[in-house]
Amino acid sequence: MDSAVLSPTSLILVAVINNPRDLEIARLLGWYRIPLRSAPKVIAVDYLAFYQTAAFGTEKWRIQYLASVNGHELTTRLELIQDEPEHPHAQHEYYKVQIGPLIRLENPILADQWRRITFFYTTGDHLLKAHSMHDLIVESEERQFLWQALRERANQTQRYTAEELPEFTIDPAVLAGLLGIQELDNAYSSYKSPPIQRFTKA
Repeated sequence: MDSAVLSPTSLILVAVINNPRDLEIARLLGWYRIPLRSAPKVIAVDYLAFYQTAAFGTEKWRIQYLASVNGHELTTRLELIQDEPEHPHAQHEYYKVQIGPLIRLENPILADQWRRITFFYTTGDHLLKAHSMHDLIVESEERQFLWQALRERANQTQRYTAEELPEFTIDPAVLAGLLGIQELDNAYSSYKSPPIQRFTKA
Protein backbone atom coordinates (compact mmCIF):
# COMPACT_ATOMS: atom_id res chain seq x y z
CA MET A 1 0.00 0.00 0.00
CA ASP A 2 1.45 3.35 -1.04
CA SER A 3 1.27 5.75 1.92
CA ALA A 4 0.80 8.60 -0.58
CA VAL A 5 -2.70 7.26 -1.36
CA LEU A 6 -4.11 8.12 2.07
CA SER A 7 -2.94 9.98 5.15
CA PRO A 8 -2.69 8.67 8.73
CA THR A 9 -5.70 10.81 9.68
CA SER A 10 -7.93 9.55 6.85
CA LEU A 11 -11.34 8.38 8.08
CA ILE A 12 -12.07 4.86 6.88
CA LEU A 13 -15.25 2.79 7.00
CA VAL A 14 -14.74 -0.96 6.73
CA ALA A 15 -17.68 -2.07 4.57
CA VAL A 16 -18.88 -5.62 3.93
CA ILE A 17 -19.03 -7.03 0.40
CA ASN A 18 -21.27 -10.10 0.45
CA ASN A 19 -20.92 -11.22 -3.16
CA PRO A 20 -18.60 -10.76 -6.14
CA ARG A 21 -21.29 -8.94 -8.13
CA ASP A 22 -21.25 -6.04 -5.67
CA LEU A 23 -17.47 -5.78 -6.00
CA GLU A 24 -17.84 -5.64 -9.80
CA ILE A 25 -20.44 -2.88 -9.44
CA ALA A 26 -17.98 -0.97 -7.29
CA ARG A 27 -15.20 -1.54 -9.83
CA LEU A 28 -17.13 -0.82 -13.04
CA LEU A 29 -19.91 1.59 -11.99
CA GLY A 30 -18.21 3.37 -9.10
CA TRP A 31 -20.77 2.96 -6.33
CA TYR A 32 -21.53 0.85 -3.26
CA ARG A 33 -24.88 0.50 -1.49
CA ILE A 34 -25.65 0.46 2.24
CA PRO A 35 -29.17 -0.33 3.55
CA LEU A 36 -30.46 2.65 5.53
CA ARG A 37 -31.93 0.38 8.20
CA SER A 38 -28.50 -1.05 9.10
CA ALA A 39 -26.25 1.84 8.04
CA PRO A 40 -23.46 3.07 10.31
CA LYS A 41 -23.94 6.49 11.89
CA VAL A 42 -21.60 8.40 9.54
CA ILE A 43 -21.28 7.78 5.80
CA ALA A 44 -19.15 10.84 5.02
CA VAL A 45 -15.70 9.25 5.31
CA ASP A 46 -12.56 9.48 3.18
CA TYR A 47 -12.32 5.82 2.13
CA LEU A 48 -14.21 2.54 2.12
CA ALA A 49 -12.21 -0.61 2.83
CA PHE A 50 -14.07 -3.64 1.47
CA TYR A 51 -14.25 -6.78 3.61
CA GLN A 52 -14.86 -9.84 1.42
CA THR A 53 -17.00 -12.58 2.98
CA ALA A 54 -17.03 -16.36 2.42
CA ALA A 55 -18.70 -15.85 -0.99
CA PHE A 56 -15.28 -14.94 -2.43
CA GLY A 57 -13.82 -18.45 -2.25
CA THR A 58 -10.03 -18.36 -2.13
CA GLU A 59 -10.14 -14.57 -1.59
CA LYS A 60 -12.57 -14.72 1.36
CA TRP A 61 -12.31 -13.18 4.83
CA ARG A 62 -10.01 -10.32 3.93
CA ILE A 63 -9.74 -6.68 2.94
CA GLN A 64 -8.11 -6.56 -0.47
CA TYR A 65 -9.47 -3.32 -1.92
CA LEU A 66 -10.29 0.19 -0.82
CA ALA A 67 -11.71 3.20 -2.65
CA SER A 68 -11.99 6.91 -2.01
CA VAL A 69 -15.46 8.26 -1.19
CA ASN A 70 -16.70 11.02 -3.51
CA GLY A 71 -20.17 11.56 -2.04
CA HIS A 72 -23.43 9.81 -1.21
CA GLU A 73 -27.18 10.09 -1.71
CA LEU A 74 -30.31 8.36 -0.44
CA THR A 75 -32.28 6.29 -2.94
CA THR A 76 -34.10 2.95 -3.26
CA ARG A 77 -32.77 -0.46 -4.16
CA LEU A 78 -34.97 -0.46 -7.28
CA GLU A 79 -33.31 2.74 -8.53
CA LEU A 80 -29.92 1.14 -7.99
CA ILE A 81 -30.67 -2.33 -9.38
CA GLN A 82 -33.42 -1.92 -11.92
CA ASP A 83 -33.31 -5.48 -13.27
CA GLU A 84 -34.68 -6.85 -9.95
CA PRO A 85 -38.06 -5.05 -9.61
CA GLU A 86 -39.61 -7.95 -7.67
CA HIS A 87 -36.88 -8.12 -5.05
CA PRO A 88 -38.44 -7.96 -1.54
CA HIS A 89 -36.24 -4.97 -0.70
CA ALA A 90 -36.88 -3.13 -3.98
CA GLN A 91 -38.55 -0.16 -2.26
CA HIS A 92 -36.24 -0.07 0.75
CA GLU A 93 -34.00 2.97 1.16
CA TYR A 94 -30.26 2.68 0.59
CA TYR A 95 -27.30 4.98 0.66
CA LYS A 96 -25.60 5.08 -2.72
CA VAL A 97 -21.96 5.86 -2.00
CA GLN A 98 -20.04 7.20 -5.00
CA ILE A 99 -16.47 5.95 -4.99
CA GLY A 100 -13.25 6.32 -6.95
CA PRO A 101 -11.30 3.49 -8.64
CA LEU A 102 -10.58 0.42 -6.54
CA ILE A 103 -7.12 0.40 -5.00
CA ARG A 104 -5.69 -3.10 -4.52
CA LEU A 105 -3.61 -3.66 -1.40
CA GLU A 106 -0.26 -5.29 -2.02
CA ASN A 107 -0.85 -7.47 1.04
CA PRO A 108 -4.47 -8.19 1.99
CA ILE A 109 -5.60 -7.64 5.57
CA LEU A 110 -6.80 -11.02 6.83
CA ALA A 111 -9.65 -11.62 9.27
CA ASP A 112 -7.59 -14.12 11.35
CA GLN A 113 -9.84 -15.66 14.04
CA TRP A 114 -12.86 -13.29 13.83
CA ARG A 115 -14.80 -13.37 10.57
CA ARG A 116 -18.26 -12.02 11.46
CA ILE A 117 -17.34 -8.51 10.42
CA THR A 118 -19.90 -5.70 10.16
CA PHE A 119 -19.36 -1.99 9.49
CA PHE A 120 -16.71 -0.37 11.66
CA TYR A 121 -14.43 2.68 11.55
CA THR A 122 -10.67 2.91 11.55
CA THR A 123 -7.98 5.36 10.43
CA GLY A 124 -5.42 5.61 7.67
CA ASP A 125 -2.64 5.10 10.21
CA HIS A 126 -4.09 1.78 11.32
CA LEU A 127 -4.75 0.59 7.78
CA LEU A 128 -1.25 1.45 6.58
CA LYS A 129 0.24 -0.70 9.34
CA ALA A 130 -2.31 -3.53 9.44
CA HIS A 131 -1.61 -7.15 8.64
CA SER A 132 -4.74 -8.53 10.30
CA MET A 133 -8.21 -7.29 11.17
CA HIS A 134 -7.12 -7.00 14.79
CA ASP A 135 -4.61 -4.32 13.78
CA LEU A 136 -7.47 -2.11 12.50
CA ILE A 137 -9.12 -1.76 15.91
CA VAL A 138 -8.61 1.75 17.25
CA GLU A 139 -7.36 1.62 20.83
CA SER A 140 -9.57 2.94 23.62
CA GLU A 141 -7.56 6.11 24.24
CA GLU A 142 -7.94 7.13 20.56
CA ARG A 143 -11.65 6.39 20.17
CA GLN A 144 -12.97 9.70 21.48
CA PHE A 145 -10.81 11.56 18.95
CA LEU A 146 -11.94 9.29 16.10
CA TRP A 147 -15.60 9.81 17.02
CA GLN A 148 -15.10 13.57 17.25
CA ALA A 149 -13.56 13.61 13.75
CA LEU A 150 -16.44 11.52 12.38
CA ARG A 151 -19.03 13.72 14.08
CA GLU A 152 -17.48 16.94 12.75
CA ARG A 153 -17.31 15.47 9.23
CA ALA A 154 -20.96 14.43 9.41
CA ASN A 155 -22.04 17.87 10.60
CA GLN A 156 -20.16 19.48 7.70
CA THR A 157 -21.15 17.23 4.82
CA GLN A 158 -23.77 14.61 5.64
CA ARG A 159 -27.29 15.37 4.45
CA TYR A 160 -28.98 12.23 5.70
CA THR A 161 -28.81 10.95 9.28
CA ALA A 162 -31.04 8.37 10.94
CA GLU A 163 -30.67 10.03 14.35
CA GLU A 164 -28.78 12.81 16.09
CA LEU A 165 -25.11 12.03 16.69
CA PRO A 166 -24.07 11.85 20.36
CA GLU A 167 -21.76 14.46 21.82
CA PHE A 168 -18.02 14.07 22.23
CA THR A 169 -17.82 12.60 25.75
CA ILE A 170 -19.47 9.19 25.65
CA ASP A 171 -19.48 6.06 27.82
CA PRO A 172 -16.73 3.71 26.51
CA ALA A 173 -19.14 0.84 25.82
CA VAL A 174 -21.52 3.12 23.91
CA LEU A 175 -18.59 4.59 22.00
CA ALA A 176 -17.38 1.13 20.98
CA GLY A 177 -20.87 0.45 19.62
CA LEU A 178 -20.98 3.72 17.68
CA LEU A 179 -17.64 2.92 16.07
CA GLY A 180 -18.79 -0.61 15.22
CA ILE A 181 -16.02 -2.28 17.22
CA GLN A 182 -17.90 -3.63 20.23
CA GLU A 183 -18.04 -7.21 18.92
CA LEU A 184 -14.45 -6.99 17.70
CA ASP A 185 -13.39 -5.85 21.17
CA ASN A 186 -15.09 -8.85 22.72
CA ALA A 187 -13.70 -11.28 20.14
CA TYR A 188 -10.13 -10.07 20.54
CA SER A 189 -10.16 -9.49 24.30
CA SER A 190 -7.87 -12.46 24.89
CA TYR A 191 -6.08 -12.33 21.54
CA LYS A 192 -2.59 -10.94 21.08
CA SER A 193 -1.44 -10.18 17.58
CA PRO A 194 1.86 -11.90 16.75
CA PRO A 195 4.95 -9.75 16.25
CA ILE A 196 5.07 -8.25 12.75
CA GLN A 197 8.20 -7.44 10.80
CA ARG A 198 7.07 -4.48 8.77
CA PHE A 199 10.28 -3.89 6.80
CA THR A 200 12.84 -6.16 5.22
CA LYS A 201 16.41 -5.39 4.26
CA ALA A 202 17.10 -4.92 0.59
